[in-house]
Amino acid sequence: MGAALALGAALGISLPAIAELLPALEAVMVRRVNEQIAANRD
Repeated sequence: MGAALALGAALGISLPAIAELLPALEAVMVRRVNEQIAANRD
């Protein structure tokens, strides 16, 4: 989470906006990682 906040701040995104968007972004990241894990099992 700290890295996401730092990245957003470096991009000039306000901390309240990052905090608002983080749950949705985290959900996408988890799905993509799970897809990669599943693809590597085959």
